[in-house]
Amino acid sequence: MKPPRRAHQALVLALMLAFSKLAAAEAPPGATVDSLLSYAQEHNPELAAMRYEAQAAQERIDPAGALPDPRFRATLQDITRMGEQNPTLLPGRAGKTAYLWMQELPWFGKRDLKRAIAENDAQGAQGRTAATWSELASRIKTTHAQLYLVQRSEQLLQENLSLMVQLEKVALSRYAGGLSAQQDVIRAQVEQGSMSAEEISLGMEHHHLHARMNALLARPGDAPLTAPVALRPLPTAAQLDWTQLRERVQAKNPQLFTQDALLRSAQKNRDLVRRNRYPDITFGVSPIQYGTALKEWELMVEFNIPLQQGTRAAQEREAQAMLSAAQERQQAAVNQVFADLTQALSALEAARRTEALTGTRLLPQAELTLQSALAAYENGKVDFATLLDAQKQIRQMRLAQLKAQVEARMQLAELEKILGEDL
Repeated sequence: MKPPRRAHQALVLALMLAFSKLAAAEAPPGATVDSLLSYAQEHNPELAAMRYEAQAAQERIDPAGALPDPRFRATLQDITRMGEQNPTLLPGRAGKTAYLWMQELPWFGKRDLKRAIAENDAQGAQGRTAATWSELASRIKTTHAQLYLVQRSEQLLQENLSLMVQLEKVALSRYAGGLSAQQDVIRAQVEQGSMSAEEISLGMEHHHLHARMNALLARPGDAPLTAPVALRPLPTAAQLDWTQLRERVQAKNPQLFTQDALLRSAQKNRDLVRRNRYPDITFGVSPIQYGTALKEWELMVEFNIPLQQGTRAAQEREAQAMLSAAQERQQAAVNQVFADLTQALSALEAARRTEALTGTRLLPQAELTLQSALAAYENGKVDFATLLDAQKQIRQMRLAQLKAQVEARMQLAELEKILGEDL
Protein backbone atom coordinates (compact mmCIF):
# COMPACT_ATOMS: atom_id res chain seq x y z
CA MET A 1 0.00 0.00 0.00
CA LYS A 2 2.90 2.40 0.51
CA PRO A 3 3.85 2.97 -3.16
CA PRO A 4 0.32 4.06 -4.19
CA ARG A 5 0.14 6.36 -1.18
CA ARG A 6 3.47 7.95 -2.06
CA ALA A 7 2.37 8.32 -5.65
CA HIS A 8 -0.80 10.05 -4.49
CA GLN A 9 1.17 12.44 -2.32
CA ALA A 10 3.54 13.23 -5.20
CA LEU A 11 0.58 13.88 -7.50
CA VAL A 12 -1.01 16.25 -4.97
CA LEU A 13 2.29 18.09 -4.50
CA ALA A 14 2.76 18.45 -8.27
CA LEU A 15 -0.78 19.80 -8.65
CA MET A 16 -0.21 22.30 -5.84
CA LEU A 17 3.01 23.52 -7.47
CA ALA A 18 1.29 23.80 -10.85
CA PHE A 19 -1.61 25.79 -9.40
CA SER A 20 0.77 28.10 -7.49
CA LYS A 21 2.77 28.78 -10.66
CA LEU A 22 -0.42 29.43 -12.60
CA ALA A 23 -1.65 31.85 -9.93
CA ALA A 24 1.69 33.65 -9.92
CA ALA A 25 1.62 33.93 -13.70
CA GLU A 26 -1.89 35.33 -13.69
CA ALA A 27 -1.28 37.79 -10.85
CA PRO A 28 -1.68 41.37 -12.12
CA PRO A 29 1.40 43.61 -12.09
CA GLY A 30 1.94 46.32 -9.53
CA ALA A 31 3.56 44.72 -6.51
CA THR A 32 7.00 45.89 -7.63
CA VAL A 33 8.30 48.39 -10.13
CA ASP A 34 10.05 45.61 -12.06
CA SER A 35 6.75 43.83 -12.71
CA LEU A 36 5.27 47.04 -14.12
CA LEU A 37 8.29 47.78 -16.29
CA SER A 38 8.34 44.24 -17.69
CA TYR A 39 4.67 44.51 -18.61
CA ALA A 40 5.14 47.91 -20.25
CA GLN A 41 8.13 46.66 -22.26
CA GLU A 42 5.89 44.05 -23.88
CA HIS A 43 2.55 45.85 -24.20
CA ASN A 44 2.98 49.62 -24.53
CA PRO A 45 1.94 50.56 -28.12
CA GLU A 46 3.88 53.84 -28.29
CA LEU A 47 7.10 52.04 -27.39
CA ALA A 48 6.33 49.33 -29.96
CA ALA A 49 5.72 51.99 -32.62
CA MET A 50 9.08 53.64 -31.86
CA ARG A 51 10.82 50.28 -32.17
CA TYR A 52 9.25 49.69 -35.57
CA GLU A 53 10.32 53.15 -36.71
CA ALA A 54 13.88 52.44 -35.56
CA GLN A 55 13.78 49.14 -37.45
CA ALA A 56 12.53 50.94 -40.56
CA ALA A 57 15.36 53.48 -40.29
CA GLN A 58 17.87 50.65 -39.99
CA GLU A 59 16.56 49.08 -43.20
CA ARG A 60 17.24 52.33 -45.10
CA ILE A 61 21.03 52.07 -44.66
CA ASP A 62 21.86 49.55 -47.40
CA PRO A 63 19.61 51.13 -50.07
CA ALA A 64 21.08 54.56 -49.31
CA GLY A 65 24.59 53.47 -50.32
CA ALA A 66 23.62 51.23 -53.21
CA LEU A 67 24.08 52.01 -56.88
CA PRO A 68 20.97 53.10 -58.79
CA ASP A 69 19.31 50.35 -60.83
CA PRO A 70 20.61 50.11 -64.40
CA ARG A 71 18.26 51.10 -67.22
CA PHE A 72 17.54 49.32 -70.47
CA ARG A 73 16.07 50.73 -73.67
CA ALA A 74 15.13 49.08 -76.97
CA THR A 75 14.42 51.21 -80.07
CA LEU A 76 12.91 49.68 -83.23
CA GLN A 77 13.71 51.82 -86.28
CA ASP A 78 12.13 51.62 -89.76
CA ILE A 79 9.45 49.11 -88.68
CA THR A 80 7.93 49.19 -92.23
CA ARG A 81 11.27 48.86 -94.07
CA MET A 82 10.68 51.92 -96.22
CA GLY A 83 7.04 50.91 -96.80
CA GLU A 84 7.85 47.42 -98.10
CA GLN A 85 5.95 45.68 -95.27
CA ASN A 86 3.31 46.25 -92.68
CA PRO A 87 4.46 47.72 -89.33
CA THR A 88 6.06 45.08 -87.12
CA LEU A 89 7.28 44.84 -83.54
CA LEU A 90 9.65 41.96 -84.17
CA PRO A 91 13.30 43.07 -83.89
CA GLY A 92 14.38 40.63 -86.60
CA ARG A 93 11.99 42.10 -89.18
CA ALA A 94 12.53 45.81 -88.40
CA GLY A 95 15.05 47.76 -90.40
CA LYS A 96 17.26 48.30 -87.36
CA THR A 97 16.95 47.66 -83.62
CA ALA A 98 19.13 49.55 -81.14
CA TYR A 99 19.53 48.28 -77.59
CA LEU A 100 20.87 50.53 -74.85
CA TRP A 101 22.04 49.48 -71.37
CA MET A 102 22.82 52.44 -69.02
CA GLN A 103 24.29 52.63 -65.52
CA GLU A 104 24.40 55.82 -63.47
CA LEU A 105 27.50 56.27 -61.29
CA PRO A 106 27.31 58.91 -58.55
CA TRP A 107 30.34 61.13 -58.08
CA PHE A 108 33.12 59.80 -55.86
CA GLY A 109 32.14 59.71 -52.17
CA LYS A 110 28.43 60.45 -52.62
CA ARG A 111 27.30 56.89 -51.91
CA ASP A 112 29.41 56.74 -48.74
CA LEU A 113 27.96 60.03 -47.54
CA LYS A 114 24.38 58.90 -48.22
CA ARG A 115 25.03 55.69 -46.32
CA ALA A 116 26.55 57.61 -43.40
CA ILE A 117 23.51 59.91 -43.29
CA ALA A 118 21.20 56.88 -43.18
CA GLU A 119 23.31 55.28 -40.42
CA ASN A 120 23.15 58.44 -38.31
CA ASP A 121 19.41 58.74 -38.91
CA ALA A 122 19.01 55.14 -37.72
CA GLN A 123 21.02 55.92 -34.60
CA GLY A 124 18.80 58.94 -34.02
CA ALA A 125 15.73 56.70 -34.27
CA GLN A 126 17.29 54.33 -31.73
CA GLY A 127 17.96 57.29 -29.45
CA ARG A 128 14.34 58.42 -29.72
CA THR A 129 13.21 54.90 -28.86
CA ALA A 130 15.45 54.88 -25.80
CA ALA A 131 14.17 58.34 -24.81
CA THR A 132 10.58 57.12 -25.13
CA TRP A 133 11.32 54.16 -22.89
CA SER A 134 13.18 56.31 -20.33
CA GLU A 135 10.24 58.71 -20.15
CA LEU A 136 7.71 55.88 -19.86
CA ALA A 137 9.77 54.05 -17.23
CA SER A 138 10.14 57.26 -15.20
CA ARG A 139 6.39 57.87 -15.24
CA ILE A 140 5.73 54.28 -14.19
CA LYS A 141 8.23 54.52 -11.32
CA THR A 142 6.76 57.86 -10.20
CA THR A 143 3.17 56.61 -10.34
CA HIS A 144 4.14 53.46 -8.42
CA ALA A 145 5.65 55.63 -5.66
CA GLN A 146 2.52 57.81 -5.60
CA LEU A 147 0.32 54.73 -5.33
CA TYR A 148 2.42 53.56 -2.39
CA LEU A 149 2.04 57.01 -0.79
CA VAL A 150 -1.75 56.95 -1.11
CA GLN A 151 -1.97 53.38 0.13
CA ARG A 152 0.17 54.07 3.20
CA SER A 153 -1.66 57.36 3.80
CA GLU A 154 -4.92 55.42 3.91
CA GLN A 155 -3.40 53.01 6.42
CA LEU A 156 -2.09 55.88 8.56
CA LEU A 157 -5.51 57.51 8.38
CA GLN A 158 -7.13 54.33 9.66
CA GLU A 159 -4.60 54.16 12.51
CA ASN A 160 -5.29 57.81 13.42
CA LEU A 161 -9.02 57.20 13.18
CA SER A 162 -8.69 54.33 15.65
CA LEU A 163 -6.63 56.57 17.92
CA MET A 164 -9.28 59.29 17.71
CA VAL A 165 -11.94 56.75 18.71
CA GLN A 166 -9.86 55.95 21.80
CA LEU A 167 -9.52 59.65 22.59
CA GLU A 168 -13.28 60.00 22.28
CA LYS A 169 -13.74 57.19 24.79
CA VAL A 170 -11.37 58.95 27.20
CA ALA A 171 -13.29 62.21 26.74
CA LEU A 172 -16.61 60.38 27.31
CA SER A 173 -15.27 58.78 30.47
CA ARG A 174 -14.11 62.13 31.84
CA TYR A 175 -17.36 63.80 30.81
CA ALA A 176 -19.38 61.08 32.57
CA GLY A 177 -17.35 61.69 35.70
CA GLY A 178 -17.87 65.45 35.45
CA LEU A 179 -14.18 66.05 34.88
CA SER A 180 -14.45 67.65 31.41
CA ALA A 181 -16.95 69.44 29.23
CA GLN A 182 -19.14 67.84 26.58
CA GLN A 183 -17.32 69.97 24.02
CA ASP A 184 -14.34 67.61 24.24
CA VAL A 185 -16.50 64.69 23.11
CA ILE A 186 -18.04 66.71 20.28
CA ARG A 187 -14.66 67.87 19.08
CA ALA A 188 -13.40 64.29 18.98
CA GLN A 189 -16.41 63.32 16.88
CA VAL A 190 -15.83 66.29 14.56
CA GLU A 191 -12.23 65.19 14.05
CA GLN A 192 -13.47 61.70 13.12
CA GLY A 193 -15.82 63.21 10.57
CA SER A 194 -13.00 65.24 9.09
CA MET A 195 -10.88 62.10 8.79
CA SER A 196 -13.74 60.28 7.06
CA ALA A 197 -13.92 63.10 4.50
CA GLU A 198 -10.17 62.85 3.99
CA GLU A 199 -10.57 59.11 3.50
CA ILE A 200 -12.98 59.79 0.61
CA SER A 201 -10.46 62.19 -0.95
CA LEU A 202 -7.66 59.63 -0.67
CA GLY A 203 -9.89 57.00 -2.23
CA MET A 204 -10.57 59.24 -5.22
CA GLU A 205 -6.84 59.97 -5.61
CA HIS A 206 -6.12 56.24 -5.40
CA HIS A 207 -8.65 55.63 -8.17
CA HIS A 208 -7.06 58.28 -10.42
CA LEU A 209 -3.56 56.89 -9.90
CA HIS A 210 -4.84 53.38 -10.59
CA ALA A 211 -6.30 54.52 -13.91
CA ARG A 212 -3.13 56.46 -14.77
CA MET A 213 -0.94 53.43 -14.17
CA ASN A 214 -3.16 51.25 -16.36
CA ALA A 215 -2.98 53.88 -19.10
CA LEU A 216 0.82 53.74 -18.96
CA LEU A 217 0.60 49.96 -19.27
CA ALA A 218 -1.93 50.17 -22.16
CA ARG A 219 -4.59 48.39 -20.07
CA PRO A 220 -8.22 49.28 -19.36
CA GLY A 221 -8.51 51.91 -16.64
CA ASP A 222 -10.32 49.56 -14.25
CA ALA A 223 -8.00 46.57 -14.81
CA PRO A 224 -6.78 45.09 -11.50
CA LEU A 225 -3.37 46.01 -10.11
CA THR A 226 -1.52 44.45 -7.23
CA ALA A 227 -0.94 46.89 -4.38
CA PRO A 228 2.68 48.12 -4.07
CA VAL A 229 4.59 46.02 -1.57
CA ALA A 230 7.46 48.38 -0.86
CA LEU A 231 9.43 51.29 -2.24
CA ARG A 232 12.58 50.76 -4.28
CA PRO A 233 15.90 50.89 -2.40
CA LEU A 234 17.87 54.09 -2.76
CA PRO A 235 21.37 54.08 -4.30
CA THR A 236 24.42 54.42 -2.12
CA ALA A 237 26.42 57.61 -1.83
CA ALA A 238 29.14 56.10 -4.04
CA GLN A 239 26.60 55.52 -6.83
CA LEU A 240 25.62 59.19 -6.68
CA ASP A 241 29.13 60.54 -7.20
CA TRP A 242 28.87 63.59 -9.48
CA THR A 243 31.89 62.74 -11.64
CA GLN A 244 30.71 59.20 -12.33
CA LEU A 245 27.16 60.33 -13.02
CA ARG A 246 28.39 62.99 -15.45
CA GLU A 247 30.35 60.40 -17.41
CA ARG A 248 27.38 58.03 -17.47
CA VAL A 249 25.07 60.79 -18.66
CA GLN A 250 27.42 61.71 -21.50
CA ALA A 251 27.57 58.07 -22.57
CA LYS A 252 23.99 56.91 -21.95
CA ASN A 253 21.56 59.84 -22.02
CA PRO A 254 19.11 59.16 -24.89
CA GLN A 255 18.55 62.83 -25.65
CA LEU A 256 22.27 63.56 -25.99
CA PHE A 257 22.73 60.39 -28.04
CA THR A 258 19.96 61.50 -30.41
CA GLN A 259 21.31 65.02 -30.74
CA ASP A 260 24.81 63.69 -31.48
CA ALA A 261 23.38 61.48 -34.23
CA LEU A 262 21.43 64.39 -35.70
CA LEU A 263 24.55 66.57 -35.63
CA ARG A 264 26.61 63.96 -37.47
CA SER A 265 23.81 63.53 -40.00
CA ALA A 266 23.73 67.29 -40.62
CA GLN A 267 27.50 67.33 -41.11
CA LYS A 268 27.34 64.52 -43.66
CA ASN A 269 24.42 66.17 -45.42
CA ARG A 270 26.42 69.39 -45.78
CA ASP A 271 29.31 67.44 -47.27
CA LEU A 272 26.93 65.68 -49.66
CA VAL A 273 25.44 68.97 -50.82
CA ARG A 274 28.94 70.24 -51.53
CA ARG A 275 29.65 67.13 -53.59
CA ASN A 276 26.64 68.03 -55.74
CA ARG A 277 28.88 70.62 -57.39
CA TYR A 278 30.18 67.68 -59.40
CA PRO A 279 27.90 65.79 -61.79
CA ASP A 280 26.86 62.17 -61.67
CA ILE A 281 27.94 60.23 -64.75
CA THR A 282 25.93 57.73 -66.77
CA PHE A 283 27.69 55.18 -68.99
CA GLY A 284 25.93 53.14 -71.65
CA VAL A 285 26.54 50.33 -74.12
CA SER A 286 24.36 50.03 -77.23
CA PRO A 287 24.47 47.02 -79.56
CA ILE A 288 22.56 47.55 -82.85
CA GLN A 289 20.79 44.71 -84.61
CA TYR A 290 20.21 44.42 -88.36
CA GLY A 291 17.91 41.58 -89.16
CA THR A 292 18.98 38.75 -86.89
CA ALA A 293 22.62 39.82 -86.40
CA LEU A 294 24.34 42.39 -84.17
CA LYS A 295 26.51 44.38 -86.53
CA GLU A 296 27.27 47.65 -84.66
CA TRP A 297 28.25 48.68 -81.13
CA GLU A 298 28.06 52.13 -79.59
CA LEU A 299 29.29 53.56 -76.28
CA MET A 300 27.75 56.59 -74.58
CA VAL A 301 28.47 58.82 -71.62
CA GLU A 302 26.05 61.32 -70.10
CA PHE A 303 26.31 63.90 -67.32
CA ASN A 304 24.57 67.07 -66.32
CA ILE A 305 26.32 70.42 -66.73
CA PRO A 306 26.36 72.31 -63.38
CA LEU A 307 25.42 75.73 -64.68
CA GLN A 308 22.92 76.70 -61.95
CA GLN A 309 25.53 77.74 -59.41
CA GLY A 310 23.14 80.11 -57.65
CA THR A 311 20.81 77.21 -56.86
CA ARG A 312 23.67 75.10 -55.56
CA ALA A 313 25.01 77.95 -53.46
CA ALA A 314 21.60 78.37 -51.86
CA GLN A 315 21.43 74.62 -51.14
CA GLU A 316 24.87 74.75 -49.54
CA ARG A 317 23.86 77.69 -47.36
CA GLU A 318 20.74 75.79 -46.33
CA ALA A 319 22.80 72.71 -45.37
CA GLN A 320 25.21 74.89 -43.38
CA ALA A 321 22.31 76.59 -41.58
CA MET A 322 20.83 73.20 -40.68
CA LEU A 323 24.22 72.10 -39.35
CA SER A 324 24.46 75.26 -37.21
CA ALA A 325 20.95 74.62 -35.89
CA ALA A 326 21.92 71.04 -34.97
CA GLN A 327 25.01 72.32 -33.14
CA GLU A 328 22.93 74.81 -31.15
CA ARG A 329 20.34 72.16 -30.27
CA GLN A 330 23.08 69.83 -29.11
CA GLN A 331 24.57 72.49 -26.84
CA ALA A 332 21.14 73.39 -25.48
CA ALA A 333 20.45 69.71 -24.78
CA VAL A 334 23.78 69.33 -22.95
CA ASN A 335 23.08 72.37 -20.78
CA GLN A 336 19.53 71.26 -19.97
CA VAL A 337 20.47 67.67 -19.21
CA PHE A 338 23.21 68.61 -16.74
CA ALA A 339 20.98 71.23 -15.13
CA ASP A 340 18.31 68.56 -14.65
CA LEU A 341 20.95 66.19 -13.27
CA THR A 342 22.04 68.77 -10.69
CA GLN A 343 18.47 69.47 -9.63
CA ALA A 344 17.58 65.78 -9.33
CA LEU A 345 20.67 65.03 -7.24
CA SER A 346 19.97 67.98 -4.94
CA ALA A 347 16.29 67.08 -4.53
CA LEU A 348 17.15 63.43 -3.84
CA GLU A 349 19.65 64.40 -1.15
CA ALA A 350 17.17 66.83 0.42
CA ALA A 351 14.45 64.17 0.54
CA ARG A 352 16.86 61.66 2.08
CA ARG A 353 17.94 64.12 4.77
CA THR A 354 14.34 65.06 5.50
CA GLU A 355 13.41 61.42 5.94
CA ALA A 356 16.36 60.83 8.27
CA LEU A 357 15.56 63.92 10.35
CA THR A 358 11.90 63.03 10.65
CA GLY A 359 12.52 59.39 11.51
CA THR A 360 15.30 59.89 14.04
CA ARG A 361 14.27 63.12 15.80
CA LEU A 362 10.90 64.63 14.98
CA LEU A 363 8.75 61.49 14.98
CA PRO A 364 10.09 60.09 18.30
CA GLN A 365 9.59 63.50 19.91
CA ALA A 366 6.01 63.67 18.60
CA GLU A 367 5.27 60.19 19.99
CA LEU A 368 6.59 61.18 23.41
CA THR A 369 4.55 64.38 23.29
CA LEU A 370 1.37 62.42 22.54
CA GLN A 371 1.95 59.96 25.36
CA SER A 372 2.64 62.79 27.78
CA ALA A 373 -0.40 64.76 26.64
CA LEU A 374 -2.68 61.71 26.95
CA ALA A 375 -1.51 61.00 30.50
CA ALA A 376 -1.83 64.67 31.45
CA TYR A 377 -5.37 64.89 29.99
CA GLU A 378 -6.48 61.82 31.92
CA ASN A 379 -5.20 63.51 35.07
CA GLY A 380 -6.86 66.80 34.19
CA LYS A 381 -3.58 68.71 33.81
CA VAL A 382 -4.10 69.76 30.13
CA ASP A 383 -7.19 70.45 28.06
CA PHE A 384 -8.48 68.41 25.12
CA ALA A 385 -7.15 70.89 22.56
CA THR A 386 -3.59 70.19 23.71
CA LEU A 387 -4.20 66.46 23.30
CA LEU A 388 -5.58 66.98 19.79
CA ASP A 389 -2.58 69.09 18.84
CA ALA A 390 -0.25 66.32 19.98
CA GLN A 391 -2.25 63.79 17.99
CA LYS A 392 -2.14 65.97 14.87
CA GLN A 393 1.58 66.53 15.29
CA ILE A 394 2.43 62.85 15.29
CA ARG A 395 0.20 62.32 12.30
CA GLN A 396 1.95 65.13 10.42
CA MET A 397 5.35 63.70 11.26
CA ARG A 398 4.41 60.25 9.97
CA LEU A 399 3.04 61.74 6.78
CA ALA A 400 6.14 63.91 6.41
CA GLN A 401 8.38 60.87 6.75
CA LEU A 402 6.31 58.94 4.22
CA LYS A 403 6.25 61.85 1.76
CA ALA A 404 10.02 62.25 2.07
CA GLN A 405 10.49 58.57 1.27
CA VAL A 406 8.24 58.81 -1.78
CA GLU A 407 9.82 62.09 -2.91
CA ALA A 408 13.24 60.44 -2.82
CA ARG A 409 11.98 57.64 -5.09
CA MET A 410 10.39 60.12 -7.48
CA GLN A 411 13.68 62.01 -7.74
CA LEU A 412 15.45 58.69 -8.25
CA ALA A 413 13.11 58.01 -11.18
CA GLU A 414 13.94 61.42 -12.63
CA LEU A 415 17.65 60.80 -12.16
CA GLU A 416 17.43 57.43 -13.92
CA LYS A 417 15.52 59.03 -16.80
CA ILE A 418 18.42 61.46 -17.23
CA LEU A 419 20.96 58.62 -17.06
CA GLY A 420 19.01 56.46 -19.49
CA GLU A 421 19.45 53.43 -17.23
CA ASP A 422 18.77 52.22 -13.70
CA LEU A 423 21.18 52.92 -10.88
